[in-house]
Amino acid sequence: MRRTLPFLLLAGCTTVASVPSQVAPNVAAVAETDPVDTAADAADDPAIWRNRADPARSLVIGTDKKAGIHVYDLTGKRVSFTPAARLNNVDLRESGGRVIAAASDRADVAQAHVSLFTLDTSTRRLVPMGRYPVGPGEAYGMCLWTRARDKALFGFVVLKDGRIDQVAIDVSAPSPRVTTVRSMTVATQAEGCVVDDRTGLLYVAEEDVGLWRFAADPAAPTTATPIAQVDGKTLVADAEGLALAPSGRTGGYLVASSQGDNAYTLYRLPGVTYAGRFRIDGGAIDGTSDTDGIELTLGDFGPDYPKGLFVAQDGDNAPDTQNFKYASWAQVLKALGL
Repeated sequence: MRRTLPFLLLAGCTTVASVPSQVAPNVAAVAETDPVDTAADAADDPAIWRNRADPARSLVIGTDKKAGIHVYDLTGKRVSFTPAARLNNVDLRESGGRVIAAASDRADVAQAHVSLFTLDTSTRRLVPMGRYPVGPGEAYGMCLWTRARDKALFGFVVLKDGRIDQVAIDVSAPSPRVTTVRSMTVATQAEGCVVDDRTGLLYVAEEDVGLWRFAADPAAPTTATPIAQVDGKTLVADAEGLALAPSGRTGGYLVASSQGDNAYTLYRLPGVTYAGRFRIDGGAIDGTSDTDGIELTLGDFGPDYPKGLFVAQDGDNAPDTQNFKYASWAQVLKALGL
């Protein structure tokens, strides 16, 4: 059952919820990926690897939840594909000198799994490392966290029923070890999640309710703090993918996919206050709609993306199958006057 205003008031949340939903300027897509191979609801979630030595050779990863996982270049051309059954969300971190990709694996709806890959940045291919059981239920969301004090790698698998299983991921040995270390919950279906490596805070999107914050450390309490409500104005159900634009020690923005009105909502950190919203539309490339996963990485990706790259899944890319759209973070900030 959807919870209404008391959900926020009881927790003392100050998120603004009075701006009309139509206040969302258009930002034109700069590029789009090749469509995924399978039809209907297939493309789901992107991740970004920024090549610090040569930003123009950075890569975007995108899941096709009916077939496997794609690697694209910055023009949107698919450069490789790794078959894998029922992958949903994906995230990346560098660990132990390698680029590790972790995806929520839904091949067994009774037993959640994490599928691990190494991104070979020279061949631009994802190399499978194995599938690892997490806990009972259907895996849905997936995000990674590198703990600042010791560089330990953790994953958060969001189950379709709202349980969130935290796993420790050890890739130091030839065969990875994935160990479930604790569980947290929200009341109803959730998927999108993202972790702020600076602050050790996990953000989770409960689709019909709103956004929650948890402490990411496995020794911390599992208490959830509500931070933003699905109010039909600033955030329209379903609340889907989440991404971060960090600035300084604790500032920047949290970005959420407002799927119900084809928009993206920004919240200012650290206080999580409403900062604006935008849509991807209005250019030579068709806009996005019904977006599931999003990703954002700051930095110079070349002249088209001087301040960062924003990638969003497009749920309706007719007449082609679904794909992912690229937008300039600099243009987003300009459109919102930020």
